[in-house]
Amino acid sequence: MMKRVKAACIYQTLCFLQKPEYGFSSEQSLLMNRAEYEKYTADMDKIGTRYQILHKTENSDGSITVKVRKHYNKDIDVGEYFD
Repeated sequence: MMKRVKAACIYQTLCFLQKPEYGFSSEQSLLMNRAEYEKYTADMDKIGTRYQILHKTENSDGSITVKVRKHYNKDIDVGEYFD
């Protein structure tokens, strides 16, 4: 007997945040976290990773929480996951 993956994707919740011990204000943290988030998405665009940002929240502490669905393996179809 053999099994085969017909379709796959990965669903992640990411939190971009600065370490509190560095003493950044919420505003400074938010600016740095926005830059880190933009780099993250730009890197995925650059290498051709298919993804969808499902939800993005900028939190009061300066962190950013992102729910993302992305193509896990370019050799495997994503099926209906991106419909």
